[in-house]
Amino acid sequence: MTEILLVFALAIGLAWPLGHYLAKVMRGAPMPGDRLFGWPEKSVYKLLGTDPRRGMSWRGYAKAFLLSNLAVGVLVWLLFMTQAWLPLNPDAVPNMRWDLALHTMVSFLTNTNQQHYSGQAQLSYLSQMVGIVGLQVVTPMMGLALVVATLRALFGGKEKNAHDTGEANVGNYWADVTRATVRFMLPLCLLWSVLLTSQGVPSTLAAGPTATPIDASAQMANTQMVNQKIPLGPVAAMVAVKQLGTNGGGWYGPNSAVPLENPTPFSNLLEVVGIILIPLAVVFMVGPLVGRRKLTAMVFGSMLLMSAASTGLAVWSEAHSATASDAALMEGKEVRFGAEASALWASVTTQTSNGSVNAMHDSLAPLTGLDTLVNMLVNAIWGGIGCGLQQFLVYLLLSVFLAGLMTGRTPELFGRKIEAPEVKLLALLVLLQPLVVLGFTALTLAIPSITGNSNPGFHGISQVFYEYTSAYANNGSGFEGLGDATYWWNLSCSVVLALGRYPALIVPLAVAASMARKRPAPESTGSLHVETPTFALTLIAVVAILTVLQFMPALVLGPIADHLSLTAMAH
Repeated sequence: MTEILLVFALAIGLAWPLGHYLAKVMRGAPMPGDRLFGWPEKSVYKLLGTDPRRGMSWRGYAKAFLLSNLAVGVLVWLLFMTQAWLPLNPDAVPNMRWDLALHTMVSFLTNTNQQHYSGQAQLSYLSQMVGIVGLQVVTPMMGLALVVATLRALFGGKEKNAHDTGEANVGNYWADVTRATVRFMLPLCLLWSVLLTSQGVPSTLAAGPTATPIDASAQMANTQMVNQKIPLGPVAAMVAVKQLGTNGGGWYGPNSAVPLENPTPFSNLLEVVGIILIPLAVVFMVGPLVGRRKLTAMVFGSMLLMSAASTGLAVWSEAHSATASDAALMEGKEVRFGAEASALWASVTTQTSNGSVNAMHDSLAPLTGLDTLVNMLVNAIWGGIGCGLQQFLVYLLLSVFLAGLMTGRTPELFGRKIEAPEVKLLALLVLLQPLVVLGFTALTLAIPSITGNSNPGFHGISQVFYEYTSAYANNGSGFEGLGDATYWWNLSCSVVLALGRYPALIVPLAVAASMARKRPAPESTGSLHVETPTFALTLIAVVAILTVLQFMPALVLGPIADHLSLTAMAH
């Protein structure tokens, strides 16, 4: 319990000033660091041929976002498929197969980092540093840029209309991504990588050493090798950005359960704090950015209440429930950290869209697996950088609409009405999740030859459901008993990854821009006030109804039935 309180206290204490700093960065206001950061920013603007002072409509902003993703995605896909012929490949790693390269590219492009490969064996140093770490730095800032543009639109846009079209000016996409990357993300990652290096996380470009087992006559499992190659590399930089950027994809296949990636108790503390640090900072950014401090309090209070409930369930299930003493559940657990630390990490990594692990989620107690699934289905407890708050805004808009109907008031947010066109777009977004996740889950389970699950029982259903839920939530964690390095899994998950990322970021921006075109009405005693504890509880109830209840049959067939079968065997 002490460790849990320490993690949240550190994260909140650090996120408060970071959030206020981030608000200044995204406002583009003059700052003390302008001389230091100005020259790299100007170089980027010159290379892109853009004027950072030139605003965009929401359509222009979304097009720039999609164009940047397309351009970067194609380059990284080609890099993965040609890495054997490129430099910085001391371990002679071969080229990736096209479908695995496609899935890996889409996964990291969508800030998901779902891995159907083992990084230390299937990626060169160049692919790790340029393709993986490069995307891990910039894609979270793309999500941040989209939610900042949405907040600007909700409050009427910036000072001037973009191109005088009557559309709200939601800012300049290229400037937002560049400023956030240069002034915020990179300095924070540099600090975290130095701290992790000090704990023994590798940071080298040299090839890894070769070790001989204690029993030199014993061959490595399923090979003819007498010696073992220890893979190293510039690991610390990737671990830093995977944690801070709600990325999650590890340098090594078992992620932060590997001692090389997470060697000490202090490194474990750094990494688990890093998971929620920037999502918290984004919440604290809201008030200073839009000038409504009470809105930050409402968002933070709602998320904290859901987070506390989720973390409490995970820790109880993993360390104190009837299944906690089951010896079978210790497989895949890192005994250096213990049950509570593993449960804490599993909970917060799915409360955000991080997905990194310090214990295999396939080995979690069934109710802990249920907790992680619900976290990803909600996808807005803290959420990913930008996309978590974006999803929260969807719940906020729907809650305002429903509360308005229940109280007989015109649904409006910050003086702007929520009408049929906006509700239809939001409803489409809500319906997309069950259609995609449940549809692909049912199809995959219906064809055993493509399923690839390692357990034919209730847990096997959970494995498939978890994989698609994780992909749609842009989380990336998995029940690793699944044989997912196949054409079906690579291609189907690529589709789910894209459907879970791009509509969830662009549709709320379109809704906010539609509301921005309406004439604001002054707030009165008849207005619905959203910055209250009562409305926060209403919003949490709406979240529960829209996510947990509509997926209840799948949850019952998977983790709940798995739990009941385990407890029945125990008796």
